[in-house]
Amino acid sequence: MEEDKPILVYATFPSRAEAERIGGRLVDEGLAACVNILPGMVSIYVWEGKRHQDEECAMIIKSRASLAAPIIRTVRSLHPYENPALVVLGIEGGSQPFLDWILAQTAAPKPSAD
Repeated sequence: MEEDKPILVYATFPSRAEAERIGGRLVDEGLAACVNILPGMVSIYVWEGKRHQDEECAMIIKSRASLAAPIIRTVRSLHPYENPALVVLGIEGGSQPFLDWILAQTAAPKPSAD
């Protein structure tokens, strides 16, 4: 089934603390099997007509396709940016036991405690 395929969601955050706060929530709610936080990234971009260069953290969220929309909705609701980077990436292959683990960890998302 297409919705049961593992996915990765790429996101960026203004700080490690923000990434840890939001990533922890995704894991706690069963929306993500795991998140990888990569601090120390520099982003150069144009926003509202002005060039910026900022330190950020990247996050890779490991989940399943059927949870992409709830992940994006949750991250957007908690994220300090007006327009956070959120990109869903399909997985074409990999270690089957690891991919099975992602699906097992995200099989029964829990409602938010908020």
